[in-house]
Amino acid sequence: MNKDEIRQFLASYEPIKERTITIVDFSNVEKWKNSLGWEIGIQEMARLVKNFSYGNQTLRRFYYGSDYGPSEKSNTMVPWSENMIRRADINRFEVVTKRVKYIKNPTNTDVKKCDLDVEMAVDLLKFESDFDQAVVFSGDGDLTYAMQYLYDNYGKTFIVFAARNHVSKEVIDCSKTGVISRILFAEDFDYRLMNKHKHSR
Repeated sequence: MNKDEIRQFLASYEPIKERTITIVDFSNVEKWKNSLGWEIGIQEMARLVKNFSYGNQTLRRFYYGSDYGPSEKSNTMVPWSENMIRRADINRFEVVTKRVKYIKNPTNTDVKKCDLDVEMAVDLLKFESDFDQAVVFSGDGDLTYAMQYLYDNYGKTFIVFAARNHVSKEVIDCSKTGVISRILFAEDFDYRLMNKHKHSR
């Protein structure tokens, strides 16, 4: 999509954005920078999301892990993680988070894990009566089972927003059946999404 097509597409969303939920899997979004070559900022993401869902903050949902470091006894979030959560809240996202786990791999080094797919799926079901369409910022196929259920039983449709190299087979399959009505690519929206300020960790 070029800029004119994007403007027309976003303008067409105006009548339905009060009945649209956005699901931002930000840990997935962060992975896009490896193929995009640039980092998506929370503020830039929030501005784009308002074109899809505006008015009810509950329907602009941001999923990201809270990192307290490798010690299970720690009650202090590491600064970069606290900053991410705070910035999402400031930008009027409904933040859904849980503690990041540190798991030892075979080489005895720590691997961080925080999967919020269940929370995303439950929220889609919980808020079913509040939306007609969902925009999912993640190319993973983990939510497609919930999408299929909501499409079959409630007539909900979905748009997936992802980087081109981060779209799963499950998402592509759902786009062929109409469950996912459209796949949008972050590369086309670089002029709206690019964050030139890199975050150190």
